[in-house]
Amino acid sequence: MIEIDISKRIKTYKGWEELKVNTVFETGKVTRITGPSGVGKTTLLKVLAGLVTPEQGLIKFNGEVWFDSASRFSKRIQERNVGFVFQDYALFPNMTVEEHLKFGTNNHPYIDQLLAIGEMESFRQHLPNQLSGGQQQRLAILRALSTKPALLLMDESFSALDKKLKSSLLEKLQALFLAQGTTVLLVTHHEAELEGSSKLFCMGE
Repeated sequence: MIEIDISKRIKTYKGWEELKVNTVFETGKVTRITGPSGVGKTTLLKVLAGLVTPEQGLIKFNGEVWFDSASRFSKRIQERNVGFVFQDYALFPNMTVEEHLKFGTNNHPYIDQLLAIGEMESFRQHLPNQLSGGQQQRLAILRALSTKPALLLMDESFSALDKKLKSSLLEKLQALFLAQGTTVLLVTHHEAELEGSSKLFCMGE
């Protein structure tokens, strides 16, 4: 289980507000996170990744403390085994598709598997600026998966994909998540994404 009870000041279009989250997410499962824009969904993901530090609170992953404001402890980002798919993809402009995946793993059969999942086999040697928006988004997802993260954080990660491609990719990803026991938190404005195989957590309601 992911146990989270934190508070963090965030800047919204209304000014500074307090983000408070006190909930539990199941590990080994997919949870969709929804809510109005500006409510703090992306901030929540960044808090779990260790990229943003709450003012107060406690975070545990399967019983292991990741953050505890009382003892001023925050587990290092590199030690959390988290994959993050950012809204802006955050790709390396000078690295090819294959090099992005090799950055996370030396397992060549697994790299081939990821390229097949993303239907990116023919783009191995392409740089990000040679890819379409949808291809860049798929690469960002595959790169996040290359380290076989225990926790995968996805921030609007299917927005650039057409309906047919998204459906195919989601089916393959679900099988991979199940095989690897990956915990997935997916921020989405489309509540139907992974609807049949996930839980829903609503923020700001």
